[in-house]
This record gives sequence, C-alpha cells and structure tokens, in this order.
Amino acid sequence: MLDPITSPLLEPARHGFFGRKGGASSGIYEGLNCGFGSGDQTEAVRTNRARVAEAMGVTEDALVSVHQYHSDAVLTVTEPRQDRPKADAMVTNVPGVALGILTADCQPVLFSDPEAGVIGAAHAGWRGAVGGVLEATVDAMEALGAKRDAIRAVIGPSISQAAYEVGPEFFDTFTADDPGNARFFAGGTGDRMMFDLPAFGLSRLRAAGIAQAEWTRHCTYADDARFFSYRRATHRGEADYGRLISAIAL
Repeated sequence: MLDPITSPLLEPARHGFFGRKGGASSGIYEGLNCGFGSGDQTEAVRTNRARVAEAMGVTEDALVSVHQYHSDAVLTVTEPRQDRPKADAMVTNVPGVALGILTADCQPVLFSDPEAGVIGAAHAGWRGAVGGVLEATVDAMEALGAKRDAIRAVIGPSISQAAYEVGPEFFDTFTADDPGNARFFAGGTGDRMMFDLPAFGLSRLRAAGIAQAEWTRHCTYADDARFFSYRRATHRGEADYGRLISAIAL
C-alpha cells in the first residue's frame, strides 16, 4: 500500500508526495522507485508508476513527467503524454492529468489555485531555485488563468539543513546573487556550512507573492526507510539511487 504525504493547503486537488512504501523495486532501489533515469529494471519502474497513477485516479499515460535538468523551463501540459520533454516544471488546467516530479533530496513543489482550476509541479534543487524555476511556474500558472494571490504551494520531502553540508564556494555563489542569502547558512565543521534548502525555497515562493507556502518538514536524508536520498547514497558509496515521485491532479 502506498503512503503519500498530503497537505490541506493543496486541497481539493488530488496530490501526494510519495515515499518508498508500496513499490516493486528491490536492492538499492527497494520500494517505489519512479525514475526511468535510474539503473533499476524498467518493468519495476513501470509497475511503480502504474501504482502511483492508480492512487492519483488517472490512467497510466496521464501521469506526465519530464526530463529534468535543473533549469527554469516550464511545460504547459494540455493532454496526456509520455515523451518526457526537457523541463523542470509543469502546469495544467486539464482535469484527469497528473503532473509528476522526481526528486531524491531536491525540493518537489506542488502548486494549486483551486478557484481557477490550475495546478503546477516543480523540481527545485538549489540550481533551479536560484535560476527562478519556482517563479517561472507561478508565471506559467498565471498564463492559464491562475491568480498569483490565490496560488498555494507546498514543498515536499527534501534534504534538511542538518544534512546539507556545503563548502565556501557554494556560499559565495548564493551571496553573490543576493547578500541576504547568508541567512540560509549555519556554521559547520572547519570551512563547511549547512545550507537550508527548504527555507530558501519558501523565501522565493513568498517573495513571488503567492497566497500561502509551506514545507512538509520531512528530511529525505534522515529517513532511509521512507525516502530515497542522492546524498545518502553517495555517502554510502552506492552506485545509484531511487527517485521519489510527487504528483498533483485536478
């Protein structure tokens, strides 16, 4: 049985930040790995995605995802499609289509304007967040008739500050963009610092002028049983990692 995390903020849109539970994959991908880009067996990934589609109440071909590459590109989805074009966010106003974002530490962000009937989903790692993918998603929702001050957004399971150690060059990149970004860093060991990705995401969402934004407060790195984590897999010397899916549909 799948165990998606949901938020009242996104209701009545059907949605879920899906963890590992209920999947068909095994080994390092054990659980609900939904990433075709992983080295997992293709049939296992297809089975996992079919289970997510069923949980979302849509057909398998209506669970739409994209080839993510840490950009600010947004795809406007007008019908079910399985070709996965390059983008890092999607928006739609079409009922029966589920927008699915893959992550494994980066922020999965789901958006909804319930009055206009417009939804969105974004993959926002630090590069995408700095590059404006969250703001671009809001802009694309507005193009479909959403109102900025009616849009709600929820950041799902992501790596937390306690687990996100970075170096001085990372800090310099952020503060060069905006000196105020120093507030998202805490001291670490030696010249290392701890970066608060969800707080940075929330600040960008709120600065964009949307109605409400929150983080579910689940850390992907800290909970091995529930979530995949790229950084945790790297620290363990594992060859690959599973991908979590977060989805939303009207």
